[in-house]
Amino acid sequence: MPENEGAERDLSALELPQWGRLRETGDPWDPYQLIDKDGRVCAEAQAFFKDLQAAGREDTTLRSYALDLLRWLRFLWVLDIRWDRATSVEARDFMRWMLLADKPVRVHWRLQLRPQTAAPKGPGAVVRRPPPGTLNPVTGKSSPGVKYAAATRAHCETVMRTFYDFHLREGTGPIINPFPLDRSRQASRANTHHNPMERFKHERTGRYRPKVPKRIPRRIPDEMFNAIFAALKYNRDRAMFAFWVSTGVRAEELLTSTNRDDLPGEQVIGVIRKGTRDYQRVPASPDAFVWLRLAQEEAWRRGVPRGRNAPLWWTLRRPWRPLEYPAARAMFIRVQELLGSNWSLHDLRHTATYRMTSDPLVRLTDVQWVLAHKQLTTLQIYLTPDSDEIVGHMLAHHARQEKKATEQPRPPLPAPGYDPASMDVLFGRPNS
Repeated sequence: MPENEGAERDLSALELPQWGRLRETGDPWDPYQLIDKDGRVCAEAQAFFKDLQAAGREDTTLRSYALDLLRWLRFLWVLDIRWDRATSVEARDFMRWMLLADKPVRVHWRLQLRPQTAAPKGPGAVVRRPPPGTLNPVTGKSSPGVKYAAATRAHCETVMRTFYDFHLREGTGPIINPFPLDRSRQASRANTHHNPMERFKHERTGRYRPKVPKRIPRRIPDEMFNAIFAALKYNRDRAMFAFWVSTGVRAEELLTSTNRDDLPGEQVIGVIRKGTRDYQRVPASPDAFVWLRLAQEEAWRRGVPRGRNAPLWWTLRRPWRPLEYPAARAMFIRVQELLGSNWSLHDLRHTATYRMTSDPLVRLTDVQWVLAHKQLTTLQIYLTPDSDEIVGHMLAHHARQEKKATEQPRPPLPAPGYDPASMDVLFGRPNS
């Protein structure tokens, strides 16, 4: 019997304290360090991060894996169990806890509001956000709920299974992975009944991995995009929005561009692709380069560093720093607070994809190249109309049916050579 097999834990009363932390070092050889509850670096985690880095994973991937690993270690620290002594019982209880427990509430210091009777007013006032899980009336998207999302739980299960698989191969961890594969997959061969006409699926499913619903890409309607664009205050933000919605590149990919990547004569801009780290020049709309030129002239007059190898996007205030994704995301959130919407920066990529795929003169292979998709089938989700389009089509259908029912049916015309009056007498119809 595994250790702690017969122990019943009260998971409803379990709360994870904020023990340990993730430290960003700034060292490219060791970008992140996981600090345990005693203030020491977790050697087992650092070995795992080095293996991921050797496999070509980005620093953002290391950070994402480290946060999931820190959550698992906090769970074990509360139970007073070493990481290499954990069994499938702890893994099962951990996934149950993530399913039923509330996420820890971390209120940003800017959002901590004092009790007041009236709503805040003025440009510096803080806008109260809707309760978690509330459906946004403008976008139709719900805000993050109080529970862990299925995608978060699935990602955490994958990270933990990969972490223990690594130490199992290296001989530095337990001999049995606490996060095993599904029982139906342990005694059979992968893709046993595969249909050769379909793509291969990822069948290495974990036993405790939840089912993740398919996400429907959401685009920003043209009228709402124009409203958001009109609410922007600075030419830098207008230029970024014009590039995002015309090129379809990811938000963080555009922020990697430098001054030498701006080629208005060829109407292309160079970016470094996420994942592959390949350099690619993608076409953009003419107005994007106009807004960019205006933003550059303003920035250079204020003293922003120049040069071909200098970053293309900078902060608006001193000290001058290259614009990073968190700052761009915060800018987008502030603009949307005026409209009451909750779109994400990635929805701009979906919007650009919808616009390109809706143009009958643009080939899907061209869209695949612009978006840097590995498979052409990835564009299938963009060819399916969203709920708003389907509702509009069905309402138009009902309107046509109602109009058709109210119209007076016309009698059929006789064939050439027949007298219409004779046909009226024959069928007993009144004279027309």
